[in-house]
Amino acid sequence: MTDDSVSRLATVSAELQRAAKLGDHATPTLIAVSKTHDADTIHPLLEAGHRVFGENRVQEAAAKWPALRDGYDGVELHLIGQLQSNKAADAVALFDVIHTVDRPSLITALAEAMDKSGRRPDCFLQVNIGEEEQKGGCAIAEAPVMLEQACAAGLPIVGLMAIPPHGVDAAPYFALLAKMARELGVEKLSMGMSEDYEVAAMLGASHVRIGSALFGARG
Repeated sequence: MTDDSVSRLATVSAELQRAAKLGDHATPTLIAVSKTHDADTIHPLLEAGHRVFGENRVQEAAAKWPALRDGYDGVELHLIGQLQSNKAADAVALFDVIHTVDRPSLITALAEAMDKSGRRPDCFLQVNIGEEEQKGGCAIAEAPVMLEQACAAGLPIVGLMAIPPHGVDAAPYFALLAKMARELGVEKLSMGMSEDYEVAAMLGASHVRIGSALFGARG
């Protein structure tokens, strides 16, 4: 696992750089999605110098990352999974970036937590780009109002995040998200995962969220 994950990191990083150059964009930040993986699995990437990681659940991240951070300077932790409003304070305390702001109640909870703690992690507004009932994210038509509400509440919204429908060409969805970001006046795009990160990089992703392409498929 040690050699595999580090070699995969080098391969994915090179592919991201190449794809971004083809699209005339900056190389996106690679978020290594370490959900369900223990410290022993994460250590090789940390030892190789990688510092940006993503987790889906607040509880899981809280159980493993404080100790990992003690051993490595410069770790940047991203919350990429759905966030319950009652976990907002814990998320603000633990994460440096939150990618899944998608409803008024969560905006309120995050704003209160930030005001109390003084910590203001960067946030992405999540858009349900494929209009799928089972997925998180605000509706496309609601994004302007949601962004206005989040900014008014003091959330530092830096960009948009989306997960396209599974099993279809992701390019039109990534292009739509990029168009929305331009129209809304936000710069960053959290889009692209293990199966489509090269397409995302070509279309201007600022952050890609990659798990299995680094750590291997989960059993």
